[in-house]
Amino acid sequence: MSQIVENRINEIYEQVVRRNPGEAEFHQAVKEVIETLGVVLARHPEYLDQKLIERICEPERQIIFRVPWVDDAGEIHINRGFRVQFSSALGPYKGGLRFHPSVYLGIIKFLGFEQIFKNALTGMPIGGAKGGSDFDPKGKSDNEIMRFCQSFMTELHRHLGEYIDVPAGDIGVGGREIGYLFGQYKRLTNRYEAGVLTGKGMSYGGSLVRREATGYGLAFFMKEMLATRGQDFAGKRCLVSGSGNVAIYAIEKVHELGGKVIACSDSNGVIYDENGINIETVKRLKEVERRRISDYKEFHPNADYRANGNIWEIPCDVALPCATQNELNEASAIKLLNNGCMAVAEGANMPTTPAAIKLFREAKILYGPGKATNAGGVATSALEMQQNACRDSWNFDFTETKLEGIMQGIHASCFETAAEYGFPGDYLIGANIAGFRKVADAMIPLGLI
Repeated sequence: MSQIVENRINEIYEQVVRRNPGEAEFHQAVKEVIETLGVVLARHPEYLDQKLIERICEPERQIIFRVPWVDDAGEIHINRGFRVQFSSALGPYKGGLRFHPSVYLGIIKFLGFEQIFKNALTGMPIGGAKGGSDFDPKGKSDNEIMRFCQSFMTELHRHLGEYIDVPAGDIGVGGREIGYLFGQYKRLTNRYEAGVLTGKGMSYGGSLVRREATGYGLAFFMKEMLATRGQDFAGKRCLVSGSGNVAIYAIEKVHELGGKVIACSDSNGVIYDENGINIETVKRLKEVERRRISDYKEFHPNADYRANGNIWEIPCDVALPCATQNELNEASAIKLLNNGCMAVAEGANMPTTPAAIKLFREAKILYGPGKATNAGGVATSALEMQQNACRDSWNFDFTETKLEGIMQGIHASCFETAAEYGFPGDYLIGANIAGFRKVADAMIPLGLI
C-alpha cells in the first residue's frame, strides 16, 4: 500500500470519527473494513477518485423517532426508535431490528455498516440497513410488547416497502414481535405486502429454515473453512457462546456435521457438558420455558455450571462466538490459542475485538469474520422475499440446500479474493474486499448517489 493511499484511508477514518462523535462501535466497524482496503484502492484508484468509501460510510438516511406506549398498569413510557438506511446500491434496504436497552445510534450504525457488506457477499439483490429501539422486551407481557410494536410501526411504516426497506428480526425481535409489527403495517397501509418484513410466521408468508438460518449458515461456512486445511468437524470439540437463536442452531448443525459442542452460555454463566451439549434441553429451556442456562443441570446433573464464567477458557478445537459484540477479547484469544484452538468463526456481529482478531491472524488459524460467516440469516430472509414475490412456499430441504449453496458461494468469494490480492487464507481481507467491490462496482454506474 502506497503512502498516499494509506494517508487517504487515515484521513477518511478521522473524518468518520469527527462527524460521528461518541459512536465507538461504528468507528470500530469502519476502521476494521477500510484499513484492509489499501491493496484494492491501489489497484483501482477510481474508487478513491469517486470517494466511494466516504459515500459508503455516510448513511443515505438516518431516522430517529419517539415511541410512546402504555404498560399494563396504565403508565406511559417513552422509548427511542431508529432506522439507519445505509446503502441501496444493490437493492432495497435490508437488515434487522434490535430491541435492547443498549441500543443507541452508534450500535445501529455499526450494525447497518456491517450489513452493507454482509448482504453484498450473499450475491442477493439487497442493500444494507439496521434499526431498533432501546426498548427491553424482557419481563414485558405480550400485550405490552404488542402495544410497543404497534407504536414503533406507526412511525416506521412510512419508510418501509418491499421495494424500499425490508426489516427482519435481531436481538429482542423474534416471531412474536415480527407478527405484531406486520399486523400494524397491514392495518396502517391497507395492503397485504408480505415482502415488507422477513422472519414472519409460516401461517402468513414466512419461510422454512429462517429460524435456523444464521446458526446453520455459520456451521456450513466453518465446514468449508476446515476443508481448506483438509479437515472436517469429525472429532472436533467446539465452543458456542450464547444460547439464543443463532447459538442453538449452530450447535444443532455442528452436531449433525460430526462435531461436539461441549459448552454454551448466557449472560449469567457457562454450562460445560463433556458429553456434548444436549440441544433438545437447551431448546426447551430457551425457546419454550424461557429459563436460564444454569437450569441445564436440572436435566444433566453431571454438567458443570460456571456462574459468570468465561467460556473461552475451556480447551477446544473450534470457537463460535454467537452472543454479542466484543465478547471475545485479547485475553480470551490468548487462552484459545494456548489451548490449541484452530478455527474461529463469528455467529454474532463483531463479537471479536480488534486485538483478538490481530492475534488470530498472526497465528494463522482459520478466522471467519461475521459479515461472511453469519450471513445465512439475511440470505434466507432474501429467499423469503423471493417466495413472497412469487406467491410460493418452498419445503425445508430445498431451502436448506439453497442456504448451503449460498454459504459455499460466500466462502469461495472470500477465499479466492484473499488469494487474488496476495493474502491467501485471510478471510477478513477477502470478505472486506469482496463485499466492498460488489457495492463499489454498483455505485459507479449509478452516478452520484
